[in-house]
Amino acid sequence: MLFNSQLFIFVFLPVSLGLYVVLARVDRSRGKGQWATAWLAAASLFFYGWWNPAYLWLLGLSILFNYGIGRAIARSGGTGRARLLMLGIAGDLLVLSYFKYFNFLVGTLAGLAGLPAPDGAIVLPIGISFFTFTQIAFLVDTARGEARAYDFLRYVLFVTFFPHLLAGPLYHHKEIMPQFAAATRPRAEDIAVGLTIFVIGLFKKVVLADGIAFYAAPVFDAAAAGGSPNLIEAWGGALAYGFQLYYDFSGYSDMAIGAARCFGITLPLNFNSPYKAVDIIEFWRRWHMTLSRFLRDYLYIPLGGNRLGPARRYLNLFLTMLLGGLWHGAAWTFVAWGALHGFYLIVNHGWGALRKRLGWAPGRWGRIGNAAAIALTFAAVLVAWVPFRAASFDAALRMLDGMVGGHGVAGSAGAVDNLFGSIYGATLYGGIDETTALAALALLTFLAPNTQEFMARYRPGLPPTRADHQPVAAPARPGIVAWQPRPSWALAVMAALLLALSRMSGVSPFLYYQF
Repeated sequence: MLFNSQLFIFVFLPVSLGLYVVLARVDRSRGKGQWATAWLAAASLFFYGWWNPAYLWLLGLSILFNYGIGRAIARSGGTGRARLLMLGIAGDLLVLSYFKYFNFLVGTLAGLAGLPAPDGAIVLPIGISFFTFTQIAFLVDTARGEARAYDFLRYVLFVTFFPHLLAGPLYHHKEIMPQFAAATRPRAEDIAVGLTIFVIGLFKKVVLADGIAFYAAPVFDAAAAGGSPNLIEAWGGALAYGFQLYYDFSGYSDMAIGAARCFGITLPLNFNSPYKAVDIIEFWRRWHMTLSRFLRDYLYIPLGGNRLGPARRYLNLFLTMLLGGLWHGAAWTFVAWGALHGFYLIVNHGWGALRKRLGWAPGRWGRIGNAAAIALTFAAVLVAWVPFRAASFDAALRMLDGMVGGHGVAGSAGAVDNLFGSIYGATLYGGIDETTALAALALLTFLAPNTQEFMARYRPGLPPTRADHQPVAAPARPGIVAWQPRPSWALAVMAALLLALSRMSGVSPFLYYQF
C-alpha cells in the first residue's frame, strides 16, 4: 500500500486513525490497557502485509529475534553483552545480505566466470533495510544503556509503525518509545498539522516529482539503449532526475511525518533543503538526515571517526560512504555513487584543513561567494546522481560524456533526437516545456521555505541528534510564509490536495522503496 494511493488516503488512514482515537479514549477512561497500541500495531502489520503477506513471517521473525537479543543484552554485562550484541548485529546483517545482496553477489561471480546469470532471483522484501537498521540501532543503544526494555507490544509497534516502516525516517528507540508509552488521544491540532504536512508531501510526490520524471526517464533510458545525449540533453536529464529524487523522497518523508503526527507521534526530520548546502559536508547534514546520522553513529564513529589522525579519518569517510552506497542498492553503480561522495568528502575536509592552516576565516565569502558555493555543490551532487540513476556503467559514462560536451552541445543526437518535443505535451505539468519546468522547480527549491520552516510554529518533527545527543541541525524558524490554522490556509491546502488527486491517474511507487 502506497501513501499516494486513494486506498491509503480515503480508507486506511481514516479507519486506522478513527479507531485509534476511540481506543485511546477507552484506555484513558480505564486508566490502563493498551488497546490503542495493539490496534496501531495490528494496522501497521496489515499495512506491510498488503504489499506481500508472504513476507510477514520475515518481519515477525526479525522482531522476535531482536527483541529477545535486546532483552538478553539488557540483563547481561561485560563480555557477555558484547558477544550478544555481535550476535544480534551479525544475524540482522546476514538476513539483510541474503535478501538484498545474494542476487548481486551471484550475478557478479557468474559474470567474472563468463557464465549467464542464474534464474530464480530472490525478491527483495520491501522495507527490509529500514526495519533492519532500526533494530540494529536498538541493539546498540541497549548495549550502551540508552534504551531500556519495554513490553513486547510496544516493541512491535516501534518496529512496524507504518508511517516509517517502508522508507524511514530512521529513528532511535529513545525518541519514539516514550511517545508510544505516553500515547493519548491525539489533539485536534496534531491532526490538523499532520494532515497539512501530509498534503504537502503528497503534492511534492504526485505533482512535482512524478511530473518532472517525464523529462528525466527518457534521457537515462536512451543512454541505457546506447544513445548519446548532447550537452543540453544530458544536463537536462540530470537536473530533472535530481529534482525528481529530491521531491519524491522529500515528499515521502513529509507524508510519513504528517501521518505519524495525526496519531500524536512526532518523527525525526529527514530533509532540510539539502540543495541549499554550501559544501558536501553540509549536504549530508541536510539530505536524508536520519540515514546520515545512522552512518555516522553506527559506522563512521566505530571505525575510529576522526580520532586516529587525518589519513585514517579520510579512509573512514570513504569506507562509510562506500558502504552507504552499497546500502542504497545491490549494484556497482551504487558503489560508484558512494565512492564518489566519499571522494567529495575527503576533498571537502582536506580543503577545510588547508584553509585553517592558511588562516582563512570560514564563512566570509559574502552572498556571491555563498551562491557560487551552493552552485558548485549542487553541480557535484548532480554529477554523482548520474551513476545512482543509470542502468549500467556504460549508460552512466555516456551521460557523463554528454555532460562535458562529448556528444555535441545541441541538435540531433541519434537515439535522443526530439527528446523534449511535442510528444511530451501531455505530461503531468500540463504541457509545460522542460526549460520552464526546471526553472520553476529551481526557484521553488532554492528560494521557497521548506516544510519545517513553513510549519515551524507547530514543531513538525524532531531535530535529529547525534550519538552525543547534540542536534544535527538547529530548529527551523518560521519562514516569511508560515502556516496558521486559518480558513485561508485550509482552502490553500485543500486546493493542493485536489490538484494532487487530479494528477493521480496511476499509483507510482516511491524511489526509495527499492532500497
